[in-house]
Amino acid sequence: MRTRTALMGVAGAAAGAVAVGAAAGIGGIFAALAREALTAERAVDDGPDELIATPAAEPIRREVVATDGTHLYVEIHGPDPATSDAEVIVAAHGWTCNTSFWNAQINRLTPERTVVVYDQRGHGRSQVSRTRPTIDLLGQDLDAVLTAVLPAGRKAMIIGHSMGGMTVMSWAAQFAGKVPDVASSVALISTAAVDVLGNHRLIPENLPFYSRPFQPTVGRLVTSTPVPLPHTAFNDRFSHYIALGPHARAAHVAFVDAMVSQCPARVRAGWGAAMGRLDVLAGLRALRVPTTVIVGDRDRLTPVIHAERMAQVLRDQGDLRDLVVLEGVGHMAPIEAAGVIDDILEQQATETGSTLPADH
Repeated sequence: MRTRTALMGVAGAAAGAVAVGAAAGIGGIFAALAREALTAERAVDDGPDELIATPAAEPIRREVVATDGTHLYVEIHGPDPATSDAEVIVAAHGWTCNTSFWNAQINRLTPERTVVVYDQRGHGRSQVSRTRPTIDLLGQDLDAVLTAVLPAGRKAMIIGHSMGGMTVMSWAAQFAGKVPDVASSVALISTAAVDVLGNHRLIPENLPFYSRPFQPTVGRLVTSTPVPLPHTAFNDRFSHYIALGPHARAAHVAFVDAMVSQCPARVRAGWGAAMGRLDVLAGLRALRVPTTVIVGDRDRLTPVIHAERMAQVLRDQGDLRDLVVLEGVGHMAPIEAAGVIDDILEQQATETGSTLPADH
């Protein structure tokens, strides 16, 4: 009995030591992350950016019902595809964002073109569903939106940012036969096809070696913990560090911080966990249309290595239109580098166009 008690005591002490070590390691990483964020260069306060303002023209608003009954909020900016031959762009936003993410593209590309945006489920004005979040579900939701807004015979340039890019690849994996009939071209912006949590650059470099085993845990805690984001005077510093480039404009940082803070904690955690199981390589290979890959070289969430790997897959199968690496730009490239992104999208839309119904 004494031997058993002694062994239990030793085991308990060892477990306690491991727990203390883990807590110290994880705490040290968070402390280093906070230190980097709080001491980083401040955003450039050069006034408001009119390009990211709410579009002046009222959109056509629709509600699309997904396969599981979830209601998705959709906006159509510019000419109605049902009555116009204008080129159509359908855009899927990323994790914790909403339709306002695409304001800069809507303001620049309409009214000559149609821009369709929608809130991913649980985000913005789309319904929070009871269905467990999965990457497959994202692709199914995009298919529901495309089916609802595109008349038979029409094509759209489909673009996705971050989780929105994963959405596009998920759609292509599940509906490969539709890709050449529905997509005139694709743009994948600041996104990844596989192992998104294994290649992020959120954690500062040059940390002590003993912290390395705890770094994956920190990544999961940041993305998948369902707790409300704290509201402090330093929120913008963390948003800047995590999501934007070092020389970002203060107007862009404030815009991103306000948008991300609107996402419910449960939704943020659910989709963060889903991305931890990301593998949409099959969908990337199914994009047999001209595809542009865009990334900022200061992107901490989906760094350049992801873009290069996706571009190589597309290059090997002859579908890479271009790989664009934006200098000094972080994860929110369509906001930070809106002018460059809009130029690329405008040129690509002109090149690939939209197919009209035979009886148009």
